[in-house]
Amino acid sequence: MSTIANRRSVMMLYSSADSIHCHRVRLVLAEKDITVDIETIDPDNKPEDLLHLNPYNSIPTLIDRDLVLYDARVISEYLDERFPHPPLMPVDPVSRAQSRLALYRIEQDWYSLLPDLESGDAKKQAKAAKILRDSLIAAADVFAVKPFFLSDEFSLVDATLAPLLWRLGKYGIELPGSAKAVTDYADRLFRRDAFELSLSEAEREMR
Repeated sequence: MSTIANRRSVMMLYSSADSIHCHRVRLVLAEKDITVDIETIDPDNKPEDLLHLNPYNSIPTLIDRDLVLYDARVISEYLDERFPHPPLMPVDPVSRAQSRLALYRIEQDWYSLLPDLESGDAKKQAKAAKILRDSLIAAADVFAVKPFFLSDEFSLVDATLAPLLWRLGKYGIELPGSAKAVTDYADRLFRRDAFELSLSEAEREMR
């Protein structure tokens, strides 16, 4: 594994054009202006190289010299520590733990709905879309507290939420006026230069 990775002098990301998890990592890379080679692959026809590097044969997969990482959150936290400016996680342990808990909850409560939202089964899709819509509406007050998610600065939590909110239309979810705080928050994220840079052509066509 290390032999293959060692051949690469520039950081490389195996990504796909429309994977939400890959989008999370591409957004972090863009926010930090990190030089990286992005190899866009077909998830249904992955290169043999990937299986040698990652036992789960999953994307995103990041290669940084002899280090190989997979899982969007693991990769994102590594990038934040490896390239500390601008910081995307709080410095103090209590705030950092709170951010990690927010990430955990977003993944457990909202990202866990993605398999049904993308299943192609109309009944499952409708049920998951209703759960996500209702949950976002219920959380509107939280989105209204600060410019970013419970923070004055863009963080890894926002980098996780932005790709999800970008895909609401794709999932057939339209938020009502009572969730204006969520749509205003989303618009702030979407206007960022880094978000624009993070989008693949397939993702641009989602809206």
